[in-house]
Amino acid sequence: MSLSGAHRAAFRREVTQEGRVYAIRDADGYPAPADPDGVHRAVPFWSKPTRAQLIVKHVPAYQGFEVVPITIDDWLSNWMVSLEHDGLLVGVNWAGARATGYDLTPGQVLRWFAELEAEQGKTDTEKTLIPTTQS
Repeated sequence: MSLSGAHRAAFRREVTQEGRVYAIRDADGYPAPADPDGVHRAVPFWSKPTRAQLIVKHVPAYQGFEVVPITIDDWLSNWMVSLEHDGLLVGVNWAGARATGYDLTPGQVLRWFAELEAEQGKTDTEKTLIPTTQS
């Protein structure tokens, strides 16, 4: 698994644990830098405040930004709709000196978390179906 892939996997796991995501913003708003080809723009989000703080501290383009928590419900219900409407991608756990990483469409993010919810529901159901004693 690539480093970006590892950050992507950690994102879903940690967001579920934290119950929120973290964005960064300055007086002009939330950043949405273009990809290297200049074709797509993505708004970055992180699964832990410390991950976002590292970017603010070490990436010159983001120095002076503040870390902003967003509840998972607000993020999935409102942010994904807005990002989709604006044609923006979702950056997950960008890292490194250039703040790069994995980008998803808002639709992919919604499916990703819906799948996780279904998996967790299935696990809970399976637990209730496993007999604990034999007759």
